[in-house]
Amino acid sequence: MAKILVTGGAGFIGSHTCLVLLDAGHELVVVDNLSNSSLASLNRVASLAGVAPASKAGPTDRLQFVEGEIRDTPCLEAIFQQAEAQGQPIDAVIHFAGLKAVGESVAEPLRYWDVNVHGTLSLLQVMANHGCHTFVFSSSATLYGYPDHVPIPETAAIQPINPYGYTKAAAERLLNDLATSAQELWRIACLRYFNPVGAHPSGQIGEDPLGIPNNLFPFVSQVAVGRRECLQVFGGDWPTPDGTCIRDYIHVMDLAEGHRAALDCLLEEPPQLLSLNLGSGRGISVLEVIQAFAEASERPIPHAIVSRRPGDAAITVADPAEALRRLGWQTQHSLQDICRDGWAWQSANPQGYASEP
Repeated sequence: MAKILVTGGAGFIGSHTCLVLLDAGHELVVVDNLSNSSLASLNRVASLAGVAPASKAGPTDRLQFVEGEIRDTPCLEAIFQQAEAQGQPIDAVIHFAGLKAVGESVAEPLRYWDVNVHGTLSLLQVMANHGCHTFVFSSSATLYGYPDHVPIPETAAIQPINPYGYTKAAAERLLNDLATSAQELWRIACLRYFNPVGAHPSGQIGEDPLGIPNNLFPFVSQVAVGRRECLQVFGGDWPTPDGTCIRDYIHVMDLAEGHRAALDCLLEEPPQLLSLNLGSGRGISVLEVIQAFAEASERPIPHAIVSRRPGDAAITVADPAEALRRLGWQTQHSLQDICRDGWAWQSANPQGYASEP
């Protein structure tokens, strides 16, 4: 089994992926600055996986935690050096750490480019210094901007429409250049997520955004549990069957399994660069999500149609055929599964991880 550095591993997608990787037998070192996450998530991951709590883990435990920052090169160097001193160097890196709110990126582009691009560059440099050349990158369907057609294949034009998307495109360009410069060394997978939602079926870990949620699903669940009064639906006049935007929603556990499959592929096959969509290939409207969550929670979801939000596209749906061909991966969960598991998390944790240290 491999020893893997997971950046941003205490966050929503990172924590669920850590659980899948632990269940597969890997050893993990998680680095996270906890700016939009909680160490409680990793302690719950440890409990679910039957390993020592991350908050108390020693150097020989399978889930270690370092509170740190990807732009802090000495911190990253120390992680690699410690692993080497213990006789088990870092074999691969899965890179989740970064900023991800589209609206915030418009207001704070310097911060987004610094964290998402400079941070990735810093991480790759440290990896190269220590002879670690296997890298799974958390990319995004925002690369495609306003897609020319749907479903969207990986060959579609890269045409971001906001700073967040541009930072993901820049990081992918960097990875392309790196792979081209040393084709015999680098094993890289750029995983372009569509809309990750849901939670672990246990209800123990899930999405817990700080402040007002930027995405539909956590907002819907917080309305259902009573934390927020009403959901705003941005536009009811889109060219779709019910007038609301259509998106490709992917259960977070399917997404986590996609990372495991990509890692296995990179570790088992010759050096290569993979760019893959991770989505279901099914389009679901905002009103359909609201209805499904109301049924799962058996609670009304008050909502109001408001003006369209700048930068939104009417329909964004993945063509996931390449992920099936290359990884043997496809989604296994339905919208009903997503809502059931999301409600199990939110109803059991109405304030998220806030009650834990």
